[in-house]
Amino acid sequence: MSENTQFRYGPATGVGSMPGEDAREAAKAVTGTFEDFPFLPELPARGPGADMIGRTAGMLVELYARVEPSGWRIGDRPGRDTRRARSWLVEDLDALEEFTQGYEGALKVQAVGPWTLAAHLELRNGEAVLSDPGACRDLAASLAEGLRLHLAEVARRVPGARVVLQLDEPSLTAVLRGQVRTASGYRTHRAVDRQAVEATLRDVVAVHTAGPVAVHSCAPDVPIALLRRAGADAVSLDFSLLTERDDEAVGEAVEGGTRLLAGVVPTTDGPLSDPAGSVMGVRTLWRRLGLRPGLLAQSVTVTPACGLAGASPAYARRALAHCVRAARSLADNPE
Repeated sequence: MSENTQFRYGPATGVGSMPGEDAREAAKAVTGTFEDFPFLPELPARGPGADMIGRTAGMLVELYARVEPSGWRIGDRPGRDTRRARSWLVEDLDALEEFTQGYEGALKVQAVGPWTLAAHLELRNGEAVLSDPGACRDLAASLAEGLRLHLAEVARRVPGARVVLQLDEPSLTAVLRGQVRTASGYRTHRAVDRQAVEATLRDVVAVHTAGPVAVHSCAPDVPIALLRRAGADAVSLDFSLLTERDDEAVGEAVEGGTRLLAGVVPTTDGPLSDPAGSVMGVRTLWRRLGLRPGLLAQSVTVTPACGLAGASPAYARRALAHCVRAARSLADNPE
């Protein structure tokens, strides 16, 4: 898209979640490692409200959610769980603001997209919002308004930043295929029409008028073409899950100017390969697709395969630094 040809993404960044409970420590690690594409860290180890669903539920406008034994459920008024989610987000923004004084460049913030949110948030009857098309529309509208306010707040706190909004949609493929289980666990919700999925995503993507939108999923079979039609400027995925079936969609995306956030660095503790080895699969894909090697650095941002919440703090820092080195290897030796 034209947005992408003008926007300067950094060569490497993270996906979102980090281990630990210290917002300042996480912000310091992220901004220190990614000098030209930091992100707002999420710290789910703090508990409900810092988790992916709860954090985004706290951003909703005129919709409130509380924690039940089965998960997050829509309620009538903002309660303790909503207040906690909002308080942690403010704490994270405070920390990010502290470590981005004077920063000018790409900055990524993450929120759960409308369909993964609809698959995980419950209605008052205990079924997923996904079971009710009207509730899905209300949820998407509330999310869009919440994101508009959140993006304005980020822009106020880090005025030099060019903000990338990442929508996390790990459940999108399951929504499209009718694989999301009902509350009883015995059945699945019917598949949502692809055009409805695309239209809702387009409405939420359109909220961010000041910069690009990336959609992230670390599930297999990411619907890349659908995301592009919905207006996504970038697609973030676990590179190890791509198969040759995805070649055509990936090739068309790259040639159409869509940025790939390629998740190539493992997310759990273990030995890391050399930086060139980490991006070997990206180079192989490029050759297979017949794409120009010179396009690599212009089209790919290196990331971990998914969030790092399950890693040790020491490994998480190593993995982020490894992303930077792997991206440098890709730029220096595109062949």
